[in-house]
Amino acid sequence: MENLSLQELPPSGGPNHIQPPPLQAGAPPLPPQMFTTAAQLLDLTDTNLVLQDTIERIFVNDLYADIPRGVYLVRGENVLLLGEIDLDRDDYIPPSFKQADPQEVHQLNVKQVAERKSKEMIKGKKLGEHGFEMEHGGE
Repeated sequence: MENLSLQELPPSGGPNHIQPPPLQAGAPPLPPQMFTTAAQLLDLTDTNLVLQDTIERIFVNDLYADIPRGVYLVRGENVLLLGEIDLDRDDYIPPSFKQADPQEVHQLNVKQVAERKSKEMIKGKKLGEHGFEMEHGGE
């Protein structure tokens, strides 16, 4: 890949020998070599995703639950990577996990998250006594 600055244009010619359009007043156009492949694929715009028949799988301790979510909209600014998954690997659940009622797993998850936050708050206070500051204030 070439090292180009904003003032340099890509070399003219190329496989199709197409001449670049004349420069317009204002900011100079950026050469396509300045962007990554992902940015070129997305055409530098946010791409929203609409997922249908979605299922959220929650794992807590040795239990799991599948919660049907239906249609799910993901805003483009939150999308980093999109790809296919291997459905056989995705459906595999280790034998040590047992399926449970979604409400039970949700309650256990809420309790586990609250305990984790409580431990982080205590840790943050102890570190604060020594001059350290926790990121996000222990939230």
